Amino acid sequence: MSVAELKERHTAATETLNSLKERLRERRLQLLDTDVASYARAQGKTAVALGPTDLVCCRILQGHTGKVYSLDWTPEKNRIVSASQDGRLIVWNALTSQKTHAIKLPCAWVMACAFSPNGQSVACGGLDSVCSIFNLSSPLDKDGNIPVSRMLSGHKGYVSSCQYVPDDDTRLITGSGDQTCVLWDITTGLRTSVFGGEFQSGHTADVVSVSINGSNSRMFVSGSCDATARLWDTRVASRAVRTFQGHQGDVNSVKFFPDGNRFGTGSDDGTCRLFDIRTGHQLQVYTHPLHDNNNNNTPDVTSISFSISGRLLFASYSNGDCFVWDTLLAEVVLNLGTLQNSHEARVSCLGLSADGSALCTGSWDTSLKIWAFGGHRTVI
Repeated sequence: MSVAELKERHTAATETLNSLKERLRERRLQLLDTDVASYARAQGKTAVALGPTDLVCCRILQGHTGKVYSLDWTPEKNRIVSASQDGRLIVWNALTSQKTHAIKLPCAWVMACAFSPNGQSVACGGLDSVCSIFNLSSPLDKDGNIPVSRMLSGHKGYVSSCQYVPDDDTRLITGSGDQTCVLWDITTGLRTSVFGGEFQSGHTADVVSVSINGSNSRMFVSGSCDATARLWDTRVASRAVRTFQGHQGDVNSVKFFPDGNRFGTGSDDGTCRLFDIRTGHQLQVYTHPLHDNNNNNTPDVTSISFSISGRLLFASYSNGDCFVWDTLLAEVVLNLGTLQNSHEARVSCLGLSADGSALCTGSWDTSLKIWAFGGHRTVI
């Protein structure tokens, strides 16, 4: 068979595949006779009432000299690690705003950071395609820096995201521009499993976000520039458990819902979505008010997180907005971007403290801000 014939057959097969995908998408839409918000309204539910005094900026963390790209809280809620374009990781005391560690990185182009479950180590990754581990209790080197304790090498593209497996300081999952996710054994520095890559069920573009199921740490979800999210089981690396479609742009952020049966996504198409991992169905779409069909004026969703109960969805945007959505009614109940002490540029990352009492946001304005709930609002 000639090369021309092979190309022709490949083109025909691609067209058939795309046609089947479109038919599948249409069929899924037909099966979805309602969404969460429509059902909730039919049951007489009303949106959560949040005012400007219910979530206020109580701390401003200043110290970075470049855009903040990533942040993470410790499980005990009182410390935050942030990664910036200035080539440093900073560990903050969230209660006092003081810096406890400032780590100069081997590669300045850092994109992701994470705290270990015991809070003794931090991980980061970026354009050097390596995930670097730092033990915060290590003695300083001759230049006054904390040395790298472990370098996890193996990705063939930039490391876009990293997260420790809950309650396990020896395992970590990374997502990469090489279209794969990797489960690492930090003790040995070796790859335990690779998800995607040569497997047909893997992503077809850069992986930019991962989230591990807090209820079942064997399951994790990844978001990609191929506009899909995929569910993986660490025991079966050869194929994705399920692929979730619906977005029309890069899936920049994924986050499991508190019950572990659902997860949220945030995308360049300006929407957040809620999916059910058991049925594979899309449950709800959260659309920015500026959304248009051409996506010309729609701000990108950069990061998402859920409240402890899941009733609230926090979503940051490229235009500086930071919406608090009522997940049940799909309504914006507060925009932190309009409040006093709001960020002056793109809000690039956010995260909720372990007890749900505070939200931290990071921005291209080089600062991080801690937003605290008042009184009974901590239980939402």
